[in-house]
Amino acid sequence: MDSHSFLNTALVFLLATVIAVPLTKRFRLGAVLGFLIAGVVIGPQALGLVGDTEGVATISEFGVVLMLFVIGLELSPQRLWVMRRAVFGAGLLQVTACSLVIGMACYYLFGFTANAAAIVGGSLALSSTAFGLQILAERKEAGSAYGRITFAVLLFQDLAAIPLIAAVPLLASSASPHGVDPQAILRTVGAIVVVVVGGRYLLRPVFRFVARANTQEVSTATALLVVMGTAWLMEEVGVSSTLGAFLAGVLLADSEYRHELESHIEPFKGLLLGLFFISVGMSMDISLLLHQPLLVLAITGGVLAVKGMLLWPLGRIVGSLNRADTLRMVVLLACGGEFAFVVLKQAGEQRLITELQQGLIVLAITLSMAVTPLVVAIVAKAIDVKAKKPDREYDTIETAPPRVIIAGFGRVGQIVGRVLRAQRIPFVALESSVEQMDTLRRFNNTSLFFGDPARPDLLRAAQADQAEVFVLATDDPEANLRIARLVRRQYPHLKIIARARNRQHVFRLMDLGIEEPVRETFSSSLKMTRKTLEALGLSSELAADRVERFRQHDMKLLKAQYLVYDDETRLVQTSREALNDLMHLFDADDDPIAKREREEAAVAPVPAQDSN
Repeated sequence: MDSHSFLNTALVFLLATVIAVPLTKRFRLGAVLGFLIAGVVIGPQALGLVGDTEGVATISEFGVVLMLFVIGLELSPQRLWVMRRAVFGAGLLQVTACSLVIGMACYYLFGFTANAAAIVGGSLALSSTAFGLQILAERKEAGSAYGRITFAVLLFQDLAAIPLIAAVPLLASSASPHGVDPQAILRTVGAIVVVVVGGRYLLRPVFRFVARANTQEVSTATALLVVMGTAWLMEEVGVSSTLGAFLAGVLLADSEYRHELESHIEPFKGLLLGLFFISVGMSMDISLLLHQPLLVLAITGGVLAVKGMLLWPLGRIVGSLNRADTLRMVVLLACGGEFAFVVLKQAGEQRLITELQQGLIVLAITLSMAVTPLVVAIVAKAIDVKAKKPDREYDTIETAPPRVIIAGFGRVGQIVGRVLRAQRIPFVALESSVEQMDTLRRFNNTSLFFGDPARPDLLRAAQADQAEVFVLATDDPEANLRIARLVRRQYPHLKIIARARNRQHVFRLMDLGIEEPVRETFSSSLKMTRKTLEALGLSSELAADRVERFRQHDMKLLKAQYLVYDDETRLVQTSREALNDLMHLFDADDDPIAKREREEAAVAPVPAQDSN
């Protein structure tokens, strides 16, 4: 590839990525799908902007190697031990069941050889870690019950992908006319032992030696050397290079250099992994979808249906999830995954499967990944509609008249409630989350009741007419405003103490007559600012004074901006003017005369008071 051709190819790749990935991310379809679409468009079957698909695939495979190294870094033995039941329970069951059922279907229904059926079944049992974790993060559900089970299954799938990748050449050799090659097995085992033993006793001293140089470039080069060296060693003995990279990552997972290594490798991994998915998209046979659409769609639907049916009892029985959470888990894990592309590519190169079989399965996996975000959105909307009619009846509130009502008993509401309980001030807390209720009831929260604070009948049952203060601690701004309107309209005597997410939320609460909404991160941010100033050398008194001046200045600015908050131009103008005023105020404080006056005032003797 000459320099001019290389520049053209690089430019096409970057342009396709910049256009396709932001578009798919905007529609919440994920970056992986964006890279695949970009590869299809610039590949030989569409625009034909890049012709050297083999050269691109060779370079892009290094992205998979780096991805396996980073996955190995994240799989520390301690982390796996903590999650052992979920990972090796739910994860092992899912991978085993799906591999067996899909493998048997390939063998008996489609005429695959036993070895090919084992590889295809194992690859289709894997789900997309990139899609699953991204969707959980976007929906802020990684910490939910179904989110934890989903993460555990994905974690085991990442582990299972390694022996699956390593098994491809071994199964290919056993499928040859000469049968199983004992030397190949011995070479594989020997190489793994060398990497494990050598890595355990050599890697840390090497990184310790390099760290003394205190040069980031050398540290990055060392990390790449370790990855490439282990990958090369594995490839020399006829094993997948990705297995070596994964082992190197696992060996360093508990080392003190783990986070530094990850930060050095991450930029290379992201770019090269994107290049790998583009190369997969370039090699996809789109003509199969045009000439045999029913077959491709049947394979896609069959994979989703089989995995979904096997995942349902896993979520209900093993994960102890309710129906809604089980459905959420199923739609996240039913699709194919990025590791399947790696496994199937190797299987095709080793002649375990035909080119046609590889093309059909890759297309089916891509389509399953494409529909996953859409299905997740549809299911979430359907479940949210049902959630408005809770399965559980609202609690009957039978308690003495409270002085305080707390709407929302999460992080903020619980702190308020603990202080009130410590001072024996009667209160009633209302919480609309069933999961939160089940958790808090274990701590003997007798003042906590299940119900939606935005319901007038629930507020009447809570005896809001006899309360003095209404603490609005819900973390949903829209729900927060609905409750505030209801309370202000029906119980105008109540003093509302409202939690606010940001300045716009503050302004809308002030529209309802709530004079001083409490910004949830404002006080903690001020405290962090004071500690930052102290760390920079300011005295604690001066740092506290600067922070207090800023607090007062910002409160005045907030009231001024409230008058013009629907005018963005005026908002920007007032912010700039306020910043200039604050800078002049601090500059005046730094004036030598002003400093001397403050110091004299601080050390001035206090006048003696008459003892009489």
